[in-house]
Amino acid sequence: MIVSMIQMLFEIPDVGSIKDKRRVVKSINDRLKGRFHLSAAEVDLQDSLRFAQIGAALVSNSRVFGESVLQKAFKMVENEAPVRIQNLEIHSEEF
Repeated sequence: MIVSMIQMLFEIPDVGSIKDKRRVVKSINDRLKGRFHLSAAEVDLQDSLRFAQIGAALVSNSRVFGESVLQKAFKMVENEAPVRIQNLEIHSEEF
């Protein structure tokens, strides 16, 4: 069993409140779950106004497949979400 994981740290420049930030983060999480069938959550920086960190994971039988899905998920966030990616980590582990 291969677990592929992605962790994204991003800046949300055009928010004025935590409520606005949570709306953006929820939208990204919902798209990751709906479009790519990932398990996703905000994993850190919940109280920060301008920054968020999202983690997502996918279980499969192929490292190449898992990491390619996560690359597509990253491209979706980069192209469709109103955020600036600050850091990205993708890796897989075999269990």
